[in-house]
Amino acid sequence: MNSEPTSSSADDVLATGAEASAVPAHWKRNVSLFLSGQTISLFGSMIVQYAVMWYVTFATQSGFAIALYALAAFLPQGIVSIFGGVVADRMNRRVLVIIADSTIAAVTLVLAIAMFNGITDLWVILLAVGARSIGAGFQTPAVQAMIPQIVPAENLMRVNGLFGSIQSAMALLAPAAAGAVFGLWGIVPVFFIDVVTAVIGVGFLAFVSVPTLASIASKTTSYREDLVEGMRYIWQHRVVRWLLGVFAIIFLLTVAPSFITPLLIARTFGTEVWMVTVLEIAFSVGMILGGVLVATVLAKFGRMPLILFATFGFAVFTIALGLAPDLWLFYGFMFAFGLLVPLFSAPFMTLVQETVQPEMHGRVFSYVGIVMALATPIGMTVFGPLADVISVQTLLIIAGVVTILVMTVAVLLPSGRAAIAAARAQRPAEGAEGAEGAEGAEGAERAEGADGTDQADAARREADAR
Repeated sequence: MNSEPTSSSADDVLATGAEASAVPAHWKRNVSLFLSGQTISLFGSMIVQYAVMWYVTFATQSGFAIALYALAAFLPQGIVSIFGGVVADRMNRRVLVIIADSTIAAVTLVLAIAMFNGITDLWVILLAVGARSIGAGFQTPAVQAMIPQIVPAENLMRVNGLFGSIQSAMALLAPAAAGAVFGLWGIVPVFFIDVVTAVIGVGFLAFVSVPTLASIASKTTSYREDLVEGMRYIWQHRVVRWLLGVFAIIFLLTVAPSFITPLLIARTFGTEVWMVTVLEIAFSVGMILGGVLVATVLAKFGRMPLILFATFGFAVFTIALGLAPDLWLFYGFMFAFGLLVPLFSAPFMTLVQETVQPEMHGRVFSYVGIVMALATPIGMTVFGPLADVISVQTLLIIAGVVTILVMTVAVLLPSGRAAIAAARAQRPAEGAEGAEGAEGAEGAERAEGADGTDQADAARREADAR
């Protein structure tokens, strides 16, 4: 992939870090096109995700097989994300997303044709899932890094909340569509749907103007140097470093076990498609409501308090899922779990976007992708085989209890307290007073980004004094 800057339209002008934050006046048009394209593309991808997971679950009823699926779906993304974020900081991010999305669609089309002609071996499906995961390793950090380029800083939380609501709505519609298509015609038509939605999504994205950062034109460092610089930046940045740790805990101890909830239903309540469909719908309805809350009444809440509230909430409802005495109460707890997802993801992404310099967004979000992509399969290599030895209910209870213990320690550690205090100082305020606070927080970030010393704390104290 070419590392030279790519200009793909007249609107794609070079922008410095400061200019990237001063988005064009037509930003609402950009955001509308971006969200529309991502919504359509995401719909097809989610249909595939649910259908393949159910196919593997029902065909094998094996925790080990589900663990293999998790490895194929996430491990390649984690490995490729190491380089995907660097690429996102070295070329126009819109172009990178279009290339990645088109490649994923091509792989899906090949799988659809193969299965249509009778090649339905499990390893073939897992191979295609792995190839799609590679594309996601380039696409995901580029998408997350693109958002602050096209959205004004004061609207980031709202747009992230809106994006989360749209994702939740698609997560509501996708399992219903996947259940209908998969239940009536099998898994092959699902792949054709994904190809069509990907083509439409790329078409929308082609009309979004995303500036190419000016820092790319003057870049003289190698890929390896950029990668090392990203690692050093995260290590010296206490807020981002601690957030990534929390992100890893959540994906390792609560997201990974959620992959075996369909297995719990299949073993305990039955293997009818509607049962797992309702499970995903309950989760998605919760996500929609949570996204609406974040985009409206919770938009002005502190980022870190929402993250902590959601984190401990995940643990509590993971335990509740393991203790649910009947199917409908199980659905209720899954709804509550989904409700918390936007309360975690939107402030998490917003805090990272607000904190990290624009020219570092791609690399930082690549490490977010790495944590997400590696924590889930690592967790599933433990929870999957264990689900063949002990009950899924017991595993969920254990995972929830361990999450509470680990997060309590993380919050009480000096690094945790410092990260929470720093994040509070970085929160953008409104009006003249807020402008001064933002200026002080920016000074803190420059100090911390330079050497990771207590100069950052001094700058933040100055901001608080103002």
